Amino acid sequence: MMPMRNRLSLGVVMVSLALSSMVYAQEVKLGSSVEGLLQAARERNPEIASMRFDADAAAERVVPAGALPDPKFSMELRDLTRMGERNPTLLPGRVGSTRYLLTQELPWFGKRGLKRESAQLQAEAARGRVAGTWSELATKIKTTYAQLYYLDQNERLTREILDLMTRLEKVAQVRYAGGLAAQQDVIRAQLEQTTMRNELIALEAERSQLQAKLKALVGRPASEMLATPESIRTLPAPETMRFDVLEQRARSSNPLLRTEESQIQAAEKNRELTYKNRYPDFAVGVSPIQYGKSIREWELMVEVTIPLQQDTRRAQEQEAQAMLDAARSRREAATNQVLADLYENLAGLDAARRTLALTTDSLLPQSELTFRSALAGYESGKVDFATLLDAQRQIRQAKLNQVKAGVAAQIRLADIERIVGEDL
Repeated sequence: MMPMRNRLSLGVVMVSLALSSMVYAQEVKLGSSVEGLLQAARERNPEIASMRFDADAAAERVVPAGALPDPKFSMELRDLTRMGERNPTLLPGRVGSTRYLLTQELPWFGKRGLKRESAQLQAEAARGRVAGTWSELATKIKTTYAQLYYLDQNERLTREILDLMTRLEKVAQVRYAGGLAAQQDVIRAQLEQTTMRNELIALEAERSQLQAKLKALVGRPASEMLATPESIRTLPAPETMRFDVLEQRARSSNPLLRTEESQIQAAEKNRELTYKNRYPDFAVGVSPIQYGKSIREWELMVEVTIPLQQDTRRAQEQEAQAMLDAARSRREAATNQVLADLYENLAGLDAARRTLALTTDSLLPQSELTFRSALAGYESGKVDFATLLDAQRQIRQAKLNQVKAGVAAQIRLADIERIVGEDL
């Protein structure tokens, strides 16, 4: 019988192997859906991580922006020789007198609040840039995933047609052996197979390139493997994709517009702060004076800045106003571009929907019917092999058009979600 310790060790090893297998299965599964890729990118993409750190840094600037300056302390040793009675000394109790001064600067009323609010708005703008960077990254991931899905479907279809051409070659060989067809039919079938094998090589190379791009977007090492895309997302209902509905969502949620709005508000606070520079700042202080070993005198101090440089302040105020006007103009330009992109992509999505419906409902059934008819006609000797090849190419092109229309709709949807600023 196996000792208890050995049985426990074996059990631990088996559990570890099972857990490792589960983790490996989960790792290999990455890439089968776009949702998993997006989640991995949120956790591992270094660009998003750096933007988040920048936003955290901007948030930490809020408290210092509205804080009072640190107080200042100074010490003044007077009459180091005590009117020449002794040698110079630096001991406070042995000089003629020692003056201590503690001062605190006090900005004009409202300046600290404006600085704090401006820093808060800058932090919001930083968070908006994080959202904008993520939106751009998510769009690239969704688009690349859709392109990978198209390549995989194209490869699958090519292999199906390759198998079909292999069967047609056998049919042509039987007919050629019976004297019912020319040898050229067999050669053309073999030529089609060679062409498709070359296409498979090109598809494999393109897929490797897209996978490398996708792994870089997600933040995974180039040596890791991604699973084959299994499906694409279901398109939203057409009634939810109206321009008037999405326009309002884009105005309120688009990361770029939110960032520009925060920049406008920050510029407004900066202008108000510049206007308050017309008023003086203060400094107050208290000063005890030491004679010997005791404090015998107290002094109070008030310091006021005199805002005499009016030309400088007027230039600063005009600069703040110009920066505010520039921020407003940038928001207007960004709004116009966002709405134009939204309209363009909605039109493209609608065209892709109609193309997909037409291909699925009409073109594909007609192509399949044509191919079956051509195949039966070739077997009975009523049509030639060229007609059969044309029918085969038509059905393949119809299936490719179906996949291509679905992928085009996915790419348009990804762009719309980037513009709106949220998933639909």
